[in-house]
Amino acid sequence: MGIGGSIFLIALGAIFAFAVEADLGWLDLAVVGWVLMLAGVAGLLATLYFWSSRRRTVVAAPAREERVVADRVVPVQDNQVMQEYREVRRPGRPV
Repeated sequence: MGIGGSIFLIALGAIFAFAVEADLGWLDLAVVGWVLMLAGVAGLLATLYFWSSRRRTVVAAPAREERVVADRVVPVQDNQVMQEYREVRRPGRPV
């Protein structure tokens, strides 16, 4: 849902619960407001939980164990490491 959607639900629920005084007979807007606010808080907590789980740090292994996280990509040809040369030009500049 995201933080923005959660805050929107909380604000909309607060408006329905505290500011709107309409009598629809079959629908109590105060209850709808409280349900929207609870859904917004639940969405906000779920979003923050998933954000915190993505930001976990990776602890290095002890010196005896070596783990390869990502190998560098180096082109090899006939058991010789090849050098790669790239020329980068910025768009918009005449050459």
